[in-house]
Amino acid sequence: MSDDQDFMRFVERMKHKTDIDLSQYKEAQMKRRLTTLRMKHGYTTFDQYWKALENDKALMNEFLDRMTINVSEFWRNPQRWEVLKDRFLPAMLSANANLKVWSAACSTGEEPYTIAMIMDGLGALQRTKLLATDLDSNVLLKAQQGVYLERALRDVPPTYRDRYFVEQHGAYEVSDKLRRAIQFRQQNLLHDRFDSDFHLIVCRNVMIYFTEEAKHQLYHKFAAALKPGGLLFVGSTEQIFTPAQYGFETADTFFYRRI
Repeated sequence: MSDDQDFMRFVERMKHKTDIDLSQYKEAQMKRRLTTLRMKHGYTTFDQYWKALENDKALMNEFLDRMTINVSEFWRNPQRWEVLKDRFLPAMLSANANLKVWSAACSTGEEPYTIAMIMDGLGALQRTKLLATDLDSNVLLKAQQGVYLERALRDVPPTYRDRYFVEQHGAYEVSDKLRRAIQFRQQNLLHDRFDSDFHLIVCRNVMIYFTEEAKHQLYHKFAAALKPGGLLFVGSTEQIFTPAQYGFETADTFFYRRI
C-alpha cells in the first residue's frame, strides 16, 4: 500500500467511526501534522496508528487535540472587537429585546468570554443567549473551567481584566458571572446541523484550515443560521471576496451581514 493509500484509508476509517471528515481540511497541512504525531509514537504507517487509536482512548484524545487547531486569545485583533462593541452591538440591542449569539469553534473559551465581557459591559448580558461550540471535548472542558495563564490576557483592556478575572496561584480565573452566561456544547461544524435565528455568529481563524469546498459549505450554513440582518464576524485572514454568493454583504472589514 502506498503512503497516499495508507493515509486515505485512515481518513475513511476516521470518518466512519467519528464523523470527522479529514478530507475537508487542507490535505498537505493535515497529513503533515498527523504524520508527525504518528511518528512520535513510533508507528510507521497510518494503518498501525489507526489500530492503536481504536484501542487507546488517551491516544484518540491526543489525536483530536492535534487535529483541531486550538489557538485562541482574548480580544484577538482588538480593533475589530472595538468595532463590534461600539458600532454593531449597540445597534442590535436597540432593535432587539434579546440577542442570540454563537461562538463557533470556540477552542479553550477566550472568544466567548470576550463576547460575554462586552455584553456585560453594555449592560446586556442578561438579554443575551450565548452559545459556544467546539469539536474537541477536552478544550471545551478547559473553557468551562475558565482558568488561563497571564499571557492569554495580554490584549484584555485593564478595566475588563480587573472586573472579570481573579488571580489564583499565578493563573487567572474568569468570573462566575461570565461562566454562567455561556452554554458550551460539542459540535462538528462540517457534519452537524446548526441552530438558527442568531443575531451574531463569531467564527474566527478556523476557516483557513478547510478546503475551498468545505468553506463554501460552511458559509452557506452560517448564512442560513443567521437572522436577516445578522452578522458573521470572521478572522483577520479570512476575508470573503464574493459574499453575495452566500447571501451576505460586507458590513465592515471582516464583518458580513446576511441580506
